[in-house]
Amino acid sequence: EHVVESGGGLVQPGESLRLSCAASVVTLSLYAIGWFRQVPGQEREGLLCIDKKDTSTYYLDSVKGRFTISRDNAKNTAYLQMHNLKPEDTAVYHCAIDIRCSGSYKEMAYGGQGTQVTVSS
Repeated sequence: EHVVESGGGLVQPGESLRLSCAASVVTLSLYAIGWFRQVPGQEREGLLCIDKKDTSTYYLDSVKGRFTISRDNAKNTAYLQMHNLKPEDTAVYHCAIDIRCSGSYKEMAYGGQGTQVTVSS
């Protein structure tokens, strides 16, 4: 796989969590990186994306001010930092890369298998 997500788990409401998106074969600094999530029975939704200049675009208002993307080019890894998590954030989280950002997972060139995030008390 070109990208592999990790860092998911069970957290309580209000806590923070950082997901990782490790790339192989490709050089992440050359790509836009998007994060998406999916709940069973629902469409995979776009959350936010950073382009090659690290400019962020948010696709879901409910994560604005709580979620951010960053990248570490030396580690060829991107991160999704999530704060003040809520039960409705429970989902499988996927990262995906392409030459440009998109809020549609299907338009991204490479994506991973995802990592489960569960927010529950």
